[in-house]
Amino acid sequence: MAGLTMQLLIAAGTLLLAASTLAHAQNCGCAQGLCCSKYGYCGTTAPYCGDGCQSGPCYNQPPSGGGGGGGGGVSVAGVVTQQFFNSIINQASAGCEGKGFYTRQAFLDAVNQKYPNFAQDSTADDSKREIAAFFAHATHETGYFCYIEQVEKSLSFCDTSYMQYPCAPGKKYYGRGPLQISWNFNYGPAGEDIGFDGLNSPEIVSSDVVISFKTALWFWMNNVHNVLNQGFGATIHAINSLECAGGDTAAVNDRVKIYNNYCNQFGVSLGDNLVC
Repeated sequence: MAGLTMQLLIAAGTLLLAASTLAHAQNCGCAQGLCCSKYGYCGTTAPYCGDGCQSGPCYNQPPSGGGGGGGGGVSVAGVVTQQFFNSIINQASAGCEGKGFYTRQAFLDAVNQKYPNFAQDSTADDSKREIAAFFAHATHETGYFCYIEQVEKSLSFCDTSYMQYPCAPGKKYYGRGPLQISWNFNYGPAGEDIGFDGLNSPEIVSSDVVISFKTALWFWMNNVHNVLNQGFGATIHAINSLECAGGDTAAVNDRVKIYNNYCNQFGVSLGDNLVC
């Protein structure tokens, strides 16, 4: 009887070892767009992209400790679904260069790698409104992710008064990326923060999609994020103050219309002060 028990224990141990080896063999070998769970399996739902997720579009964790905020942030990946992203870019015409450039995965990589505090606000609804606002502006600026660079390229967008960010000979700092970052005084510090030569190689913003999204998030977190509590209108002013001075009412209305659409999709109210 003791011999039989020992054989059963050995057999059970062999099965456990085999199961462990299988899990290890599958560890982080997931296709693009899939999360690698803490146990090494691939998928897109919470057991894969949530707690312990090792790679892929893992859910962002709410901020912890330090006081304030209350940890009400949402999973950015859970809000910006592939379906949501496709609903935007599919509205761009077939010939748009952005169709082969912008991807949801690149956006999530930019958030996870550099700006994990994006859309991690005091409540889940505030976080969703921030995501709606970001994509409303990106949608407007790029024509539903059609454009990588601005159409008019004749101007250099070089302001020589910013001597700490001198313009490189022959380089132009016109709008590029999801928020059409422009001017040397933006390319310089954005490059320093993200890790590329923004003054000597501004064109990387229109050739590396993750860097492209990072520049948009850099501008957002440094210039827009802190005015979110003043309403969507304040975000318009932070991005294009000329529109708010009566320069382009149609553009303001378009931004608000898109923001309204995205908030409705996320199931949140629009908040106050929609126009600037």
